[in-house]
Amino acid sequence: MSFLSSLGRKGLFLFDPETAHGLSIAALKAGIVPACPAKADPRLAQTVAGIAFPNPLGIAAGYDKNAEVPEALLRLGFGFAEIGTVTPRPQEGNPKPRIFRLTADDAVINRLGFNNEGHAAALARLKGCRRDALIGVNIGANKDSEDRIADYVQGIRTFYDVARYFTANISSPNTPGLRDLQARESLHALLSAVLAARAEEQARSGRQVPVFLKIAPDLTEEGLDDIAEVALAHPLDGLIVSNTTLSRAGLRDTRHAGEAGGLSGKPLFEKSTVVLAKMRRRVGGNLPIIGVGGVSSAETAAEKIRAGADLVQLYSCMIYAGPTLPGEIVNGLSRICDREQIASISALCGTRTANWADRTL
Repeated sequence: MSFLSSLGRKGLFLFDPETAHGLSIAALKAGIVPACPAKADPRLAQTVAGIAFPNPLGIAAGYDKNAEVPEALLRLGFGFAEIGTVTPRPQEGNPKPRIFRLTADDAVINRLGFNNEGHAAALARLKGCRRDALIGVNIGANKDSEDRIADYVQGIRTFYDVARYFTANISSPNTPGLRDLQARESLHALLSAVLAARAEEQARSGRQVPVFLKIAPDLTEEGLDDIAEVALAHPLDGLIVSNTTLSRAGLRDTRHAGEAGGLSGKPLFEKSTVVLAKMRRRVGGNLPIIGVGGVSSAETAAEKIRAGADLVQLYSCMIYAGPTLPGEIVNGLSRICDREQIASISALCGTRTANWADRTL
């Protein structure tokens, strides 16, 4: 960690996690956080789901819920930024406190509950972004929605002209019943409706916007079978593996480990990578997968790719390593290309799928 990052972390850690998060957003808005661009390297450029990504590292949804700073995040070295999760109507989320640092584990537990300002606020901000900015929109359902599938359809229609891709988030553990949409029949109904709306918007606009599905790491082998089968039966553009976990296995922090919510950060790396590889084995090599969970270095990013990811995302590990982390990871991936003597980082994709997929959940 650089001196400035270390200093910034110490300052932010004087505040409770949610206040610190707000301060970091404010600093990016104000331009206080200096740009940390990674060196352009054609070996890292990837075309996935028809989109040309300058490098394979993105900021995961959850950091910029309201599309306040996506372009500032791109200037930190990320190849793409995903905003949200956004719901049709604004909602406060769960009662505070609802974010907890597990500093001994470089981890976070959150039970935010899709707190966000709603579609209209995010749309207004995204309309002001550069048209070439690679920004995805993560869509969800309101907690009190009478028709959650309709909320996802509304997300597709609302953001179709400004999103470079969509993520349908059905895997947050903090909205009661949301993960039920991962069940076979519910998932079939969701994807049918969402992709039908995408087809209508494509006919209207003349452009196809990819749709990804974000799944949980807390799935059985049978659950993975169901998701893979339904995903392959629809014109889905890819999967994001995975969201936060309800597991608390192996944690050292005893103060906050018992808090309810989803766990993210370094402890999620192994579990999420196992699920990623198991899903890659099920869907084959053609369906893109974005790997998320515990990415904290170039080596962990590369290992996600070896397990079967085409792209990777991070969020929680940046809380501990600071805003220089994305640039450090991207530059580190270039060094891995040098070391492995490969012409593209994609040459690593799937080279260790079997090793990870054979592990138990």
